[in-house]
Amino acid sequence: MNIAVLSRNSKLYSTKRLVEAIQQRGHEAQVIDHMKCDIIMDDTGPSIFYEGKVLDNINAIIPRIGASVTFYGTAVVRQFEMMKVFSAVDSLAITRSRDKLRGLQILSRSGVGIPKTAFTNYSKGENKVLRHIGQAPVVIKLLEGTQGLGVVLAETDKAAKSVVEAFESLNTRVILQEFIEEAGGADVRAFIVNGKVVGAMKRQGKEGEFRSNLHRGGQASIIKLSKVERETALKAAKCMGLAIAGVDMLQSKRGPMVLEVNSSPGLEGIENATGVDVAGKIIEYIEQSTSKKRLPKDRVKA
Repeated sequence: MNIAVLSRNSKLYSTKRLVEAIQQRGHEAQVIDHMKCDIIMDDTGPSIFYEGKVLDNINAIIPRIGASVTFYGTAVVRQFEMMKVFSAVDSLAITRSRDKLRGLQILSRSGVGIPKTAFTNYSKGENKVLRHIGQAPVVIKLLEGTQGLGVVLAETDKAAKSVVEAFESLNTRVILQEFIEEAGGADVRAFIVNGKVVGAMKRQGKEGEFRSNLHRGGQASIIKLSKVERETALKAAKCMGLAIAGVDMLQSKRGPMVLEVNSSPGLEGIENATGVDVAGKIIEYIEQSTSKKRLPKDRVKA
């Protein structure tokens, strides 16, 4: 097979590992910068041009779409899907996961444990929203923040009011979320491929930091999930429609609380913490999915 990794940087750890895994399993690997793809539509059907040539020899793609280019990146993924090219991550699922509010709405509807969250369009309603959450401390998040950016811990109601007003003055939408103190600045990431948890790690934020993101200086270590944590992670990924996902959870007194379901989870942290060949698991999933897709046609030929 010819498998393309949609990535803007071929030197990134995750991109390099996926290319290695593709080649190690006997396939051809290609890195395509999705932001340099031209999407063409006419009466002959959808097509994609890259570096002046039509892409008509791709069997499967692995989207690695950054949050800042979600709109165009998912349009490229969708075009490949229209061309009957298998995508390891569904374009609609990427869109769902990138919208924090929509994602939390879906998780809540599905009965997945999440921290209590509030959102309002009323510009002077910060006190009302705080009452829905309870008293401070409260976590305030930008709807489009990633890697811990745009996440603020307000330790008093007054501080929360000031932060919300500051964001509103910039016409920036935020959500308010209860602070799970017992998590102790740590969270758990479960990495899921094809309906199975292939690895899990606990990320501990550096001293004085409530965000546990590795990009913020957090440390990762392997962890064995409890049965309820495993079930929660799988349910979260399934309701978001993601076959490949990084599910971030807090360990609370009320059980696991899902913070986010990531559609382009990094491989470096999870592979280093667990020693699992996660990249290989992803290619194995693509092999299984594309062979099933080809099976009816093969039978007709036989």
